[in-house]
Amino acid sequence: MKHFYILSIFPESFDSYLSASILGRAQKQKYIKVHTLDIRKYSKDRYHSVDDAPYGGGAGMVMRVEPIYKAILDIKKKLQKIKKADKRKTRVILFSAKGKPYSQQDAKRLQKYENIIFICGRYEGVDERIAKYVADEELSVGPYVLTGGELPAMIVIDSVSRLVPGVLGNKESIEEESYFKENYLEYPHYTRPPVFENKSSLISKTKNWKVPSVLLSGHHQKIKDWRKEQSEKKQKKFLANTCG
Repeated sequence: MKHFYILSIFPESFDSYLSASILGRAQKQKYIKVHTLDIRKYSKDRYHSVDDAPYGGGAGMVMRVEPIYKAILDIKKKLQKIKKADKRKTRVILFSAKGKPYSQQDAKRLQKYENIIFICGRYEGVDERIAKYVADEELSVGPYVLTGGELPAMIVIDSVSRLVPGVLGNKESIEEESYFKENYLEYPHYTRPPVFENKSSLISKTKNWKVPSVLLSGHHQKIKDWRKEQSEKKQKKFLANTCG
């Protein structure tokens, strides 16, 4: 079983998403286990505060070292008591706008760890000493700023969990997906009806939306060739957009 540990000041924000659909089923079937920890519980003052004003001045507040340090230490001590726990199979991740851009290749890499600990920052971020001494790496889910690390944590849990054997059930579902291979993008998908009648110009000027005839032909090789061609077109367009 793969264990995810989430450190957040809003642990309740994970309940709905992580208990639904594939991730909820994966937990019930014991492929994965998600543990949420409230960072405030590791604060020693009476108000359970976790932030303070930044040295040198500036806007906003910064999350302090001590509560995060204590939370990580608590998790690692518990893992140490488990005979099979190997510290080399545990990874501590801090989400940060200045972190390494997260990719499918990272999901494959992280899938090899048994225990993944996520630090979800808030406010202006966390004390830099957490990044320097506590976290094994910093990750960013995109070139933009979020209000906290909770959404990135859910993204990483989702993408990594899908790679755990048994979670999706069908191995081909993973092997045919976009990014299974570097720069690979999956071909388009269609289902019933073969022709959909659009009755509103508010949506589109095209009235009849048709499924490509090759997919209705029943000719397996032609379908395979069409999918390969469409996938290559998507890849060229994607690379042109990202490089240009």
